[in-house]
Amino acid sequence: MNIAAADWLPYTLPLKRPWLTSKGKITERQGRLLRLRTSDGRYGWGDSAPLPEFGISESAANAFAEESAHLDLVARQASQPLCQWLSGDAPVADLAVNGNLGTLSDSTPAMLAPAAAQGFSVVKIKVGINPVREEIARLHQLASSSAPEVSWRLDANCAWNLADAQAFISGCVDLPIEGLEEPLANPDRTALGRLQSLAPWPIALDESTQLVDDAFFRHPFVRRLVIKPARHGLLGSVELALRARAAGIETVVTSGLESACGLAACAQLAAAIAPESVHGLMTADWLAADTGMSNPILKARMQLPASNGIGFTPHDIFAVTPPGNEKRR
Repeated sequence: MNIAAADWLPYTLPLKRPWLTSKGKITERQGRLLRLRTSDGRYGWGDSAPLPEFGISESAANAFAEESAHLDLVARQASQPLCQWLSGDAPVADLAVNGNLGTLSDSTPAMLAPAAAQGFSVVKIKVGINPVREEIARLHQLASSSAPEVSWRLDANCAWNLADAQAFISGCVDLPIEGLEEPLANPDRTALGRLQSLAPWPIALDESTQLVDDAFFRHPFVRRLVIKPARHGLLGSVELALRARAAGIETVVTSGLESACGLAACAQLAAAIAPESVHGLMTADWLAADTGMSNPILKARMQLPASNGIGFTPHDIFAVTPPGNEKRR
């Protein structure tokens, strides 16, 4: 396989509404598509969309784009969807995904009913933005009118000290919570283990990659690992997932709010490493514009294309670069 051209194609995608976390507000996504072309006319695609506040540095994002584009070509050459090439198993047709309600302060009972009607068993809610007592009270209000078949995946984005995190868990033990991601501002093994012992649902590591080491897999102190492929790479993420499975740790794949290209690669990875999990991949709806067609969501399941590679089809503006505008590596 000879690479004849490698073009970086920048993009800026406005969001339909601000993406709020305990670390700030995001109103647009900037990144670059990598388009590889082989001498025999095949194309491979990758997406570099840095997000340092979520641990996705520019160098990591670029490495993810390069790996995605090369593996896209490799899987196309093997006439396989990337999930099949990565796992060796039969292709996966669809994946369960969680709904997104945004921040807790913006979430209302009226938003939960449509989620249940659309078939979502899990919805994600950002917490850790307002005082703990207020958020506990708010969650109890939501629970009073929540559909019983819908549970909540809460994400604190490293918002609390240990005392606040303990208070939050104690105040929410009887609520329909599916898991809690990154509760601590200064996480360590002992503190997270203490929180997991208090919580009847999984505590999850996401941004705290410094804690995901050999000791973590030998003696897990939380029950779930969130994998963002743009942070670890596709093959690195497969290795993490295999080690987590051997240690009895759940894995969930989430998007770093990439464009449709990066999201397609994330979905292929999720299908390869954890096809039965509910993944955090329903992020395309946040974008007011995109780099290509995103995978459709039907009855809370992301439909994966039957095509080979990552299954990304770019919009025309990215498919052909005007002469003189190419950016070569």
